Amino acid sequence: MPIVRSPEAVTHEMHGARFISYATPLTGSKELCAWRGEIPAGTRAPLHTVTREEIFHLLDGELLITLDGHTERITAGDTVIINPGATLGVENPTGEVAVSWVTTSIGLEAELADGTRITPPWAH
Repeated sequence: MPIVRSPEAVTHEMHGARFISYATPLTGSKELCAWRGEIPAGTRAPLHTVTREEIFHLLDGELLITLDGHTERITAGDTVIINPGATLGVENPTGEVAVSWVTTSIGLEAELADGTRITPPWAH
């Protein structure tokens, strides 16, 4: 039975945020990836278009989520469904760290506005 203990999770950092990876093929997952995101106060992630559906659940804090040009404030307990091909932006305008839990299918990629393609290691 694959169990990923908290100290075994792998931490990655990108664009000022921290991604703590729990479920990946390396930990025994066959179809899904899941990670905890920590978005520091004042962080604004660049707009990026995703290739797979993401389920983004905010555990703690507040964020501004921009999805296909429409911005909404979300608070702890809210869930955002991000469909493949959607363009996403995440901003933490508060003075506190926001914490999220994200799930997607293995193979997620993101394309930045300048055409740069990112293959996040926590989603493979």
